[in-house]
Amino acid sequence: MISAPLARVHGQVLAGRMLVATSFPVGAAITHGLEPELLTMVRFALASLLFLPYIIWRHGFVIPSAGTLAGYAAIGGCLVTFFWCMFAALRLTSALNAAALFTILPCIAALYAAILVRERLGARRLVALILGAVGALWVVFRGDMQLFLSLAFNKGDLIFLAGLFAMGLYTPLVQRFNKSEPAAVMTFWTMATGAGWLLLLNNFEVFRTEWSTVEFHVLAGIAYLAVFTTIISFFILQHGTLRLGPTRAMSYGYLTPTFVVMIEWALGHGLPSAMTLPGIAVIMAAMLVLQSGAPRTELR
Repeated sequence: MISAPLARVHGQVLAGRMLVATSFPVGAAITHGLEPELLTMVRFALASLLFLPYIIWRHGFVIPSAGTLAGYAAIGGCLVTFFWCMFAALRLTSALNAAALFTILPCIAALYAAILVRERLGARRLVALILGAVGALWVVFRGDMQLFLSLAFNKGDLIFLAGLFAMGLYTPLVQRFNKSEPAAVMTFWTMATGAGWLLLLNNFEVFRTEWSTVEFHVLAGIAYLAVFTTIISFFILQHGTLRLGPTRAMSYGYLTPTFVVMIEWALGHGLPSAMTLPGIAVIMAAMLVLQSGAPRTELR
């Protein structure tokens, strides 16, 4: 039976995945306003600036050692690589292809966790990981096998797959590089170093942009992404990783397609067919198996 503190952590990670799911419709609504790479850089930079007063208030502002900062930069680099690959891939492939590939992310993270932090899976959880991916794919394709078989993978899919292998490193590296510092501090420096990487990748384009011409709803969308799907969701995921382990924390990503379906329904786009229900049932069963047993790390 899950203890009350751990149940709270599970609930937080679940809420974090719901927030991440909202980034899809919000991102789609504002992506025309700025170049995707620049939009992501502003999102990271704004999130860092908004989070900084909280860090100073609760923990003080202390610049980490070079080694610790390099660890944060490696974690931030995983995020930057993923977002860069995602935006580059979506110019060459469909969102459906990307969504299908995204379902293997927990499996990639589990592989890295087994190598980098010696997280043991066992046959039962390995099977659950595979079933979770199958269930998520079922939801993505609405239970339509013909739609799945009609997929044609291309160069954009290979780029997105490279991004997934980078993102899969995220939770294992959080556990590997954590030095018992508060998760909030780690989250701040991950976002700050990520913003630095993106500033370099954008060749300082942020300073040449006419911000007065950017539409208000685009700026509002960036603010939403910075606060809810960057600061809060990154903090929750890092906090959850340190207490549940990389595989358990990342496995909640299987629920992302289901949350997107719920959000689309809430926006008035209608419910999917009943054919998605078996996929949701498989995901839930896989999640129960993946979350069972003692967590890899103790609460602290």
